[in-house]
Amino acid sequence: MLAAVVHDFSKPLSVEEVVIPDPLVNQARVKIETSGLCHTDIHAAHGDWPVKPKLPFIPGHEGVGIVESVGKGVKTVKEGDRVAIPWLGYACGHCEYCASGWETLCENQLNTGYAIDGGFAEYANAYADYVAKVPKGVDPMDAAPLTCAGVTTYKAVKVSGARPSDLVAIFGIGGLGHLALQYAKIAGAAVVAVDLFEEKLSLAKELGADYTVNARTQDPVEEIKKLGGADQAICVAVAPKAFEQAYHSLRRGGKIVFVALPKDNDVKLPIFETVLNGISVIGSIVGTRVDLKEVFELHADGKTRVIHEKRHLHDVNEAFKEVEEGKAKARLVFEL
Repeated sequence: MLAAVVHDFSKPLSVEEVVIPDPLVNQARVKIETSGLCHTDIHAAHGDWPVKPKLPFIPGHEGVGIVESVGKGVKTVKEGDRVAIPWLGYACGHCEYCASGWETLCENQLNTGYAIDGGFAEYANAYADYVAKVPKGVDPMDAAPLTCAGVTTYKAVKVSGARPSDLVAIFGIGGLGHLALQYAKIAGAAVVAVDLFEEKLSLAKELGADYTVNARTQDPVEEIKKLGGADQAICVAVAPKAFEQAYHSLRRGGKIVFVALPKDNDVKLPIFETVLNGISVIGSIVGTRVDLKEVFELHADGKTRVIHEKRHLHDVNEAFKEVEEGKAKARLVFEL
């Protein structure tokens, strides 16, 4: 099968022929139709984070395809099902986190495209209990970005507590941000979209943003404070400065949700103002299987739009560059 493989963190991915994997116990083999490109895939391929993937490996945690065969013990999916393979590739199912609805915090989890070979390939194995069935009528090209960008931002809006009458600031209108904006609108909030590129702010307006701020030419803190300050700020921009601006844009009692994972890991936040203003700082990793099911249901009901552009797997390194330089309008999706 054709796959994009990371052999060296300092070198481009190699698009090459590798052996088609046989499913192990509790796994399904999925013939991949589409696979979205997430910034996490780039960090994984570059070895940017403290815990690095074991080389060689195949990135991709937004794979969508058809179950071709199943291993022993599989009861939740069958051959012919269309499924999505998310970042949470496996969790133990019995620890305190799993048992209390926080499987995404399981200390024994395995992540797709990181610890488990992912969807940048014509076939991928996945633990059957952790894939999501894609509803009929949902385009696989839409389903792929929803599998990570969708469920990640949906969960972020959930934990932010956004509600009608609130003002939510979304920092970064791209693959994640254009969906975060829509989930905040579904929650009933007004939304201010912040980005560096006018074309992305135009997209934000098209998707329902009430206000836009170009952080290249305007001070987002000042502009959002003119609106009364944000009740919630959700940061999906991969720059520490954006996190700091998001924090300072909050009104008293506000919440900032950290979502993006910049290579530069540190932000500077004031203790004094955090205490006196009652600010909450929340970290939000991807959603659970239930969250992903809800994301697909919302899309099947016509309540969200996924903005994406198709790419071929042979162009994976060029696609990485597009995302790194901020040139991708929203989500890039490999069509296999």
